[in-house]
Amino acid sequence: MTTDSGAASRDSRPASTEAGRDTYVRIDRVTKKFGAFTAVRQVSLDIRRGEIFCLLGGSGCGKTTLLRMLAGFEQPTEGRLYIDGVDVTDVPPYERPVNMMFQSYALFPHMSVFENVAFGLKQDRVPKAEIRDRVAEMLALVQLQDYGARKPHQLSGGQRQRVALARALAKRPKLLLLDEPLGALDKKLRERTQFELVGIQEKLGVTFVIVTHDQEEAMVLGTRIGVMHAGEILQVGTPTDIYEYPTSRYVADFIGSVNLYEGRIVEDEPDHVRIEVPDMATTVYVDHGIAAPPTAEVAVAIRPEKIHITPYKPLEAENVVRGTIQEIAYLGDNSRYVVRLDTGKVVRVTRPNVYRHDERLAWDDSVWMHWHPSSIVVVTR
Repeated sequence: MTTDSGAASRDSRPASTEAGRDTYVRIDRVTKKFGAFTAVRQVSLDIRRGEIFCLLGGSGCGKTTLLRMLAGFEQPTEGRLYIDGVDVTDVPPYERPVNMMFQSYALFPHMSVFENVAFGLKQDRVPKAEIRDRVAEMLALVQLQDYGARKPHQLSGGQRQRVALARALAKRPKLLLLDEPLGALDKKLRERTQFELVGIQEKLGVTFVIVTHDQEEAMVLGTRIGVMHAGEILQVGTPTDIYEYPTSRYVADFIGSVNLYEGRIVEDEPDHVRIEVPDMATTVYVDHGIAAPPTAEVAVAIRPEKIHITPYKPLEAENVVRGTIQEIAYLGDNSRYVVRLDTGKVVRVTRPNVYRHDERLAWDDSVWMHWHPSSIVVVTR
């Protein structure tokens, strides 16, 4: 039988990240302990040259500790770290081809924008003429060429973020580490800056490793994403892989919104399975086989936007349930519904508002929901 979790990447970003498929950073069985606490546990990971790799996870999952080990600020308790084929596990931070951009930006308040960007170059005793040219190049890259004389307090949050990025890139690192780089920005500015950051990375071809807890940010920025939990990487893949083909209950539940129900396989064929789902008081039909033994306990995951909701009973014979609307959230581009089934469980549904005078559903309406057999993800762990 086949498994739905092993699907190939469906992302096709036309960037330099797709050109170089070779491994640039290798993390080999790395563990980091702080006393009795294990922050990172036996992590192995390959990061490709020229890609944006996002480490995604909640607070305390170990993602920042892993980033700090790549930077050289923390030493692994076990395992080795390689950059461009060179073992850097015992190499001090200042001798690694790495720079790091911190969440706080850490700009010097008494220095001008120009001086902030030039600071690392001066420390490396780069000739003055080259410093001037390289700072001008970096400020133009982040569209701050007219702000060189200003101090950080005279800039907006987004501008300070771009100064910090220019400073980190000025030394032309082969690897740039970014710790929650957009966390201090408001929502609209963060959305705009995400695409700017991708554009800058594509121009320079520098390998980026970004730590974030923001799922949407990881989906926008990442060529690939590594989902971390309790010191381990649970799944690595493109944004499409992670969202559409989660390999565990945790990943399915952590990435985006999902309806997740426990079930039991009652019909197991190479081209389809049927799963009894008590919480939905129905049997769910899946139009592909799965890698699980007969009668296995599994979980069924259905994304809210893949569920159709209507006041009329649909013609479909499979994957149809009925319920009563308990909550409605109108968000402009879409509406979100919480529908209570007769079992007492709820189903979350997202419906795009395509027309201004679309069919309105109201609180306490009786509705029908149905979904395509290919929309279901079945996870076994």
